[in-house]
Amino acid sequence: QVQLVESGGGLVQPGGSLRLSCAASGFSFSSYAMSWYRRAPGKEREVVAVITSTGSITNYADFVKGRFTISRDNAEDTVYLQMNSLKPEDTAVYYCNVKYGFRYFWGQGTQVTVSS
Repeated sequence: QVQLVESGGGLVQPGGSLRLSCAASGFSFSSYAMSWYRRAPGKEREVVAVITSTGSITNYADFVKGRFTISRDNAEDTVYLQMNSLKPEDTAVYYCNVKYGFRYFWGQGTQVTVSS
């Protein structure tokens, strides 16, 4: 079955960097667009970045443009989110996501905390 496992979260100071990974299994990874979402405390889940199946096209939420980079390795069935210049307001649980058939699948999430 479809499984998504995020990793790489942690505590980082403002201005720091983290790289999140999402290992996928149970579907033909290279055929599907992938997304990163986040949910901050007390807020709705929101999309952060999207990448097409080949990685040729990426899109970002305005609040991360120029700071975050989504990428993928189709040989490793993994999607990444490189996060630079982190701000306290980036504190959230980050999830990867795939729309497979008529369903959306989510990982368990990885906590990112930006604090001094």
